[in-house]
Amino acid sequence: MVYILMADGFEEIEGIMVVDLLRRARIDIKMVSIHDRLEIVSSHNVPIKTDMLISEMPEEAEMIVLPGGLKGTNNLKASEEVKNVILRQNEKGGYLAAICAAPTVYGMLGLLKGKKATCYPGLEDGLIGAEWTGDDVTVAVDGNFITSRSLATSVDFALTIIEILKDKETADKVAAGVVYRGW
Repeated sequence: MVYILMADGFEEIEGIMVVDLLRRARIDIKMVSIHDRLEIVSSHNVPIKTDMLISEMPEEAEMIVLPGGLKGTNNLKASEEVKNVILRQNEKGGYLAAICAAPTVYGMLGLLKGKKATCYPGLEDGLIGAEWTGDDVTVAVDGNFITSRSLATSVDFALTIIEILKDKETADKVAAGVVYRGW
């Protein structure tokens, strides 16, 4: 199971694009509110009803995904429950994915040391200890970490996750189904 941790202020495209494309690939993904309520509000004031609360999330996860959005990322950083979920996932060697500002959550926790990573332009200092991949890389994969740059790379990010969890053929089929040419 894949869990996408959603906080008030998350960038809706970066979250919903991943959910949509993974579900098209028949990958089980649950939207998880890090707050004490199922409904959260995106960075552009779009209410989203999540599937569950972080307190209900089981310890086993194939992957944890963090969508960006500066306010959402700051809310993720401020949550002890989020930190515990991420540290537990990393300790098990499970996949950790993040896009836009959200890779800085992993940087703050010291998990990117020696890893190749990317993030939203101008936030590279938040990738503490990482080897920044530069402007030309839209998605960086290093070990159990998958990071991506911004809203504009959301499709590439989701297709990379599909390729990792399933295979390239499935990712290509999903890309073709949404008439995506960049993949």
